[in-house]
Amino acid sequence: SAMLAGCRRALPAALSRALRPRAAGPGRRAVSTSWCPVGAAFDAKQQQQPPPRGSAAGRETGLFGVPELSCPEGFQEAQDKALQESERLVQKACSTPPGPETVMIFDQLSDALCRVADLADFVKIAHPDFAFREAAEEACRNIGTVVEKLNTDVELCQSLRRLLADEVVMSSLDPETRRVAELFMFDFEISGIHLDEEKRKKAVNLNVRILDLCNEFLTGAHLPNKIDKNVLPEHIRYNFTAEGNYLQVAGLHADCPDDLVREAAYKIFLYPNAEQLSRLEELLASRNSLAQLVGYDTFAHRALQGTMAKTPGIRHVWKDTLRNQMHCVRTQKDFEMMAKMKMKLNPQNSKLMPWDHPYYSGALRAERYNIDPGLYCPFFSLGACMEGLNSLFSQLLGISLYAEQTQRGEVWSEDVRKLAVVHETEGLLGYIYCDFFQRPDKPHQDCHFTVRGGRLRENGEYQLPVVVLMLSLPHSTRGAPTLLSPGMMENLFHEMGHAMHSMLGRTRYQHVTGTRCPTDFAEVPSILMEYFANDYRVVNQFARHYKTGQPLPKNMVSRLCESKKVCAAADMQLQVFYAALDQIYHGKHPLKKSTTEILKETQEKFYGLPYVPNTAWQLRFSHLVGYGAKYYSYLMSRAVASMVWKQCFAQDPFDRAMGERYRREMLAHGGGKEPILMVQGMLQKSPSVEDFVDALVSDLDQDFETFIMDS
Repeated sequence: SAMLAGCRRALPAALSRALRPRAAGPGRRAVSTSWCPVGAAFDAKQQQQPPPRGSAAGRETGLFGVPELSCPEGFQEAQDKALQESERLVQKACSTPPGPETVMIFDQLSDALCRVADLADFVKIAHPDFAFREAAEEACRNIGTVVEKLNTDVELCQSLRRLLADEVVMSSLDPETRRVAELFMFDFEISGIHLDEEKRKKAVNLNVRILDLCNEFLTGAHLPNKIDKNVLPEHIRYNFTAEGNYLQVAGLHADCPDDLVREAAYKIFLYPNAEQLSRLEELLASRNSLAQLVGYDTFAHRALQGTMAKTPGIRHVWKDTLRNQMHCVRTQKDFEMMAKMKMKLNPQNSKLMPWDHPYYSGALRAERYNIDPGLYCPFFSLGACMEGLNSLFSQLLGISLYAEQTQRGEVWSEDVRKLAVVHETEGLLGYIYCDFFQRPDKPHQDCHFTVRGGRLRENGEYQLPVVVLMLSLPHSTRGAPTLLSPGMMENLFHEMGHAMHSMLGRTRYQHVTGTRCPTDFAEVPSILMEYFANDYRVVNQFARHYKTGQPLPKNMVSRLCESKKVCAAADMQLQVFYAALDQIYHGKHPLKKSTTEILKETQEKFYGLPYVPNTAWQLRFSHLVGYGAKYYSYLMSRAVASMVWKQCFAQDPFDRAMGERYRREMLAHGGGKEPILMVQGMLQKSPSVEDFVDALVSDLDQDFETFIMDS
């Protein structure tokens, strides 16, 4: 939306200085007595002792240090303040002559709403107290309604249009300010600001309905299905939750070694639900209606504006990937290997089915490379992994992570840790709240939330960014710290890539701060961190057995990295299928067939394993909400990250000069620069479609030295 957003270029010297944190002053510190080493904070007992009352840290505050949020009712107060501030700023924007101040006022308006909406967006799903979650949900809904009205406020839009029409003023603006002004106008236009009053009202109503449908679809995507327990063989019933005479099936049980359990879970969990089917159909139709109402051929055309892909022609990239002979051969071999393993373990039923792919690909990896997670976990204590990240960022970017004592009421759970992100010469850059551990009712998902975006304030101070990283790690035990599996370690590096983007996307405007950039670029920094997590030179700096201090042997790291290439072509084929399905659903309407018929047709064309009758996987495809018409972003970002890694970091993952180039060309701009220009700046060339395809396919190449060594 225009108000809820969610680059440092060659700037005047005074502004460049303002965008760098100072060593002292309000909200800025270079040194703090409350900071402690990051590793110790995570390998120590997880229950953080509350600070003594009367001390600076012992003073009561609210969530994230926001005084109003010491209780659920505070959301109403914070919301009211934000709405009052937004009314004042709207009036100011409408009465200000065209100039750079216009853009600044729009960004202040965006910030006033985002400071509450972004925070509430996290609290509504993660806070353990239902009253807080409910209050946050209500705040999100109320601010969202105001935003939709602002997006169709003609007078407000006119104030921006006057600026964009003034060629003299526009030519005097720096590139970032011009881009932000254009982004605000673009957001107005996709909301239908150019329509007559009746159509604008229709656009607002469609937006509100789409928001409701998205929430309903997300809820439905995760609801379990029930089945009479007598339908299933008695010997597999214990795998599912009993509820009277029924069994609840809440997922696909993809890791279960019993073929029958996986088959039953697949067929029951994916059995079509009429209400959910109706929601999806209405959601897709409403998105298409909105897109056409505001002047686009399809929702995909609307969604891809401003991205690296630009248009729905992105499908050609995946078609070219599939046409790549090497990829086709590898995919076929992957499915053949999985089928052979299934035949070996289950001779009576050797046909490979969709519920077999995750299990047998994992079994092949474990068999070929002996990668039992239990062998690796002792080397990956959480504290050691955090020290590894700290060491990497220090060498690459001159950045250190410190644990900071929180105030009473500042965090929502006693095991949340607060990290200060500090540059060796620039001082404090921002804060990361680490909500890493499992707890009842906490979503089992790894993600990054922007709580407050960075921006240059009117008084010349820089508003420090604040983010949350949420993981689902096990707690420490009496005899051992929290130990991570290789997958958990890689996820930690991935999410920390997002956090560094937020810390270093140090833009003048919060509308384009950090990860507030096109979706197909936003995943690049996080996926790039996965390459660091799989490099022995990086892992060797921190992976130590928590009891003996023994380093993780190089051949174990090599086996782990190579194991990920087993069945990787089939895994990529699955992602291509998801991306293609998403594009078709958001393409030309009315759809020629039902969503289930399209699923069947697309699966058979793009995947390779057969569609299972009476299933509707699309009704569990929750990414259709947040990544509608943009699911391709994962593959696009992986291709870019692969190119950046191979060209810039594979030779030396600690190369400081390359780290500074990475910050300067890719991280510093947030969304304040065209994403493809950032990629070109980093790679020193403009990548072609063939480059994208080659980057994805070349990642599948086996390291024959490792293969021979372990043979």
